[in-house]
Amino acid sequence: MIEVRQIIQAVMKLTVRGPSAGTSILPARSVSSHALVAVIAIMTFLSCLTLGAAMMVSDTASSWQSRISREATIQIRPSDTFDMEAALEAARAIVSEFDGVLSAEIVDRESTARLLEPWLGSGFDIDELPVPRLVVITIDETSPPDFAAMREVLTAQVDNVSLDDHRNWVDHLVAMSRATTTIGLAILVLMLGATILTVVFATRGAMSSSRHIIEVLHFVGAEAGFIAREYRTHFLRIALKGAVSGGFAAVMVFAVSGWWTARNQATPGADQTAAFFGTFSLGLTGYAIIAMIVIVIALLTALTTHLTVISHLADLDEGSSAG
Repeated sequence: MIEVRQIIQAVMKLTVRGPSAGTSILPARSVSSHALVAVIAIMTFLSCLTLGAAMMVSDTASSWQSRISREATIQIRPSDTFDMEAALEAARAIVSEFDGVLSAEIVDRESTARLLEPWLGSGFDIDELPVPRLVVITIDETSPPDFAAMREVLTAQVDNVSLDDHRNWVDHLVAMSRATTTIGLAILVLMLGATILTVVFATRGAMSSSRHIIEVLHFVGAEAGFIAREYRTHFLRIALKGAVSGGFAAVMVFAVSGWWTARNQATPGADQTAAFFGTFSLGLTGYAIIAMIVIVIALLTALTTHLTVISHLADLDEGSSAG
C-alpha cells in the first residue's frame, strides 16, 4: 500500500513544477522573495544602526560622566581691589585640607588664555578682561569630600569665590544617556514589529498563491507541521539573506565612519562628531550585538512564518468542519 508521504510527494511534484521537480511547495525564486529580502535587509540595517548609535552615545555619556565626576572646579571672579594670585593660593590650600581631595591645581594664566582662544582668538591680554580664574580639584570617586562644608569654608575665607561640583552636568548626562538608550530600544522594537507584519503578509500571500496545493496536501493527510516546515525553511533562507546583507551594510557604515574619524582627527568637524558619538568604534561587544540582531531577525521570521501557516491550516480545518 502506498504510504501517505509518497502520495504527498507525488502531488507536490505534479502540482508545483511538474514530474521532474523537487518536493518544495514554494518556488526557490520569485519577485516577492526578492522584495522580502530587500525589506528584511533594510529593517536589519536600520535596527543595527539605531542600536549601535544608542550604544555609542551611551558609552560617550558614561565617559563624560566618569570624567566630570572625578573633578570639581573653584571659580574666583576678579575685581579692581583684589589680589587674584593670593586668592587662588588660599582656595587651593583650603580645599587640600579636605578628605577626599586627591589634588588641587591652579589653572595658570597661559592655560586660561588657551581656554578662551576659540572665542577671543590669540594674542589678547587677559588682564584687560574680567576673566575668572580656576582651581581644578581632583576628587576620590569612592570617597568624595563634603562639598557643602567645602563651599561654606571657601565662601567665608575667600572673596568672589564659587564652587561647582558638576552635579548638574552629571545629572543631565545620566538623563541623556537613559533617554537615548530608551529611544533606541523603542525604535528597535518598532522595527522588529514592522518586520513581523511584513513576514505575516508575505507568508499569507505565498499561501494564497498556492492555496490549491496546500488544500490538496492537507486533505490527503499532510500534517500541519510538514507544510509549516516547508514554508519556514523557505522564509528562513530569505531572512538570512536579508539580515546578513543588512548587518554587513551596518558594519561597513560603522567601519567607514570610524576610519573617517581617525583620519580627520584634530579637525573641528571630527572633534565635534567624536564629542557626541565617540570614535565610532563599537568594539567586539557592538559587533556581537549586530550579529545577534541578524540571528534574532532570521529566527523571528521563521517563527512568524510557522505560526502563520499553522493558524491558516487551523482555519481550513474549522471551515471544513463547519461545511
